[in-house]
Amino acid sequence: MTPANLADTVLSAARAVFETRGLDVTLLPATTTVERPRNPEHGDYASNLALQLGKKAGVAPRELAAALAEELGSRDGVKSVEIAGPGFLNIRLDAATTGAIARLVVEAGPAYGRNTALAGQKVNLEFVSANPTGPIHLGHTRWAAVGDSLRRVLSAAGAEVTSEYYINDAGAQVDRFARSLFAAANGEPTPEDGYVGDYITEIAKVITDADPGLVGQPAETALPIFLARGYELMLKEIRESLERFGVHFDVWFSEQTLHGGGAVEHAIEELRKQGHIFEDGGAIWLRTTDFTDDKDRVLIRSNGEKTYFAADAAYYINKRERGFDRCIYLLGADHHGYIGRLKAIAACAGDDPQQNIEILIGQLVNLVRAGQPVRLSKRAGNIITLDELLEAVGADAARYSLARSSTDSMLTLDIEEITKNSSDNPVFYVQYAHARICSLLRNAEEKKISRGDDYDPALLSHEREKDLLKTLNQFPEVVATAAELREPHRIAVYLEERVATDYHRFYDACKVLPKGDEPVTEFTQPRLWLVEATRTVLANGLDLLGVSAPERM
Repeated sequence: MTPANLADTVLSAARAVFETRGLDVTLLPATTTVERPRNPEHGDYASNLALQLGKKAGVAPRELAAALAEELGSRDGVKSVEIAGPGFLNIRLDAATTGAIARLVVEAGPAYGRNTALAGQKVNLEFVSANPTGPIHLGHTRWAAVGDSLRRVLSAAGAEVTSEYYINDAGAQVDRFARSLFAAANGEPTPEDGYVGDYITEIAKVITDADPGLVGQPAETALPIFLARGYELMLKEIRESLERFGVHFDVWFSEQTLHGGGAVEHAIEELRKQGHIFEDGGAIWLRTTDFTDDKDRVLIRSNGEKTYFAADAAYYINKRERGFDRCIYLLGADHHGYIGRLKAIAACAGDDPQQNIEILIGQLVNLVRAGQPVRLSKRAGNIITLDELLEAVGADAARYSLARSSTDSMLTLDIEEITKNSSDNPVFYVQYAHARICSLLRNAEEKKISRGDDYDPALLSHEREKDLLKTLNQFPEVVATAAELREPHRIAVYLEERVATDYHRFYDACKVLPKGDEPVTEFTQPRLWLVEATRTVLANGLDLLGVSAPERM
């Protein structure tokens, strides 16, 4: 038995008790969990399984807990089991069993933390999806960091994930973009509803430098060219900015393909088969009010024009027909109204809106320096761009700071705070723990001290060692929970509040390497295993956030 499979051992003990007492074993759950008590005096781990099963089995929970404690206490690796309150089990493991966690982590290496909680799920994860009419701005950047971290976490939990960027390249906004470029190229004022910022002038210049004859041409001739070339240049810049941020998309999906490839018409026919299409006033409607939407939605206007909603419906059906079990949309705070209508599309398509579609809404981000708002971008007009954020703080600080908080609340980033080399800065605190370990391991190598191929796990018996071991043992569970709840910030909280903190406390209390001419002790080797295990968890956790694990700082 190891701490990693303690929950299985508890369940196995429960089965033995049920069989001995002639109780109905079908009442046993397929899985159970054990938790670390808040008060370490209550044991290493705790289980409430007796409370869950007592009433169902017709046995007083405390009586069942007593039988479970006796059976569990006989298992290898279990030092003692105590009953608390109405039937909680407080479990203590022997030192050798707890100490074996270090070997488990080190031998698993980069795979440690990966699990099968979401195995078999095929997920489409759409995020950012900014219009190709301007640079990626700070609001998009939050979703870039969170979305990419969520992609990594879902994959680590066993899901098959495709990350997707929906290019909003159909409709009025791209026409406004083209007219803005045309005006800039011809030295005309920006159209009243056009896009402003130096980037418009820059793109217009690139286009006209390549084709000087465009300047002075009539709008009806030049606009399609400015649209096509401007779109290509802007999309290229967006891709490059995201790649510099460490965000890669598996699929770049063009909205134009929905309108021009028959996807909208196909979607309408599929929805018609489900009985939710109707016609009124010459328009084609989807009866989304059948599924709690606040009003029915027009798909095709009476003049034959397709609506944005028609593209949304076609896009969802396209995703499902590509074989995705679950479609996750990460949208900004201004898209809160989309939740009802998107879920209604899923329901109208015959799907379960609680299972097949998820809409996550993220709140806004403010950027300050020493508490004062950062000025707006000169290049992009009224926004702060991703590239400017990267220039100011770097990818690691930006990604970690944007991903470490719940997206349910607004976020304010202080440039000075997230770039200072201080333990008050969370990203520095976690990265420094990894760099500190790497320095220690280099020092061991210089002293020709090796952790070897094996160690005595029972020697890792100091309270600080046990705290750190139990924290490392939690990593797979933290990853699984972060994936199931779609909350990658849980990884950051775990790295900060548990791993880095417990490691620094361990390091301060337990000497790892001898100083000067001091001899190597029996504790040196097992502690080197524990140090390497901690480095592994820090590196794996940072990787899930898309943040580097530096060896020197």
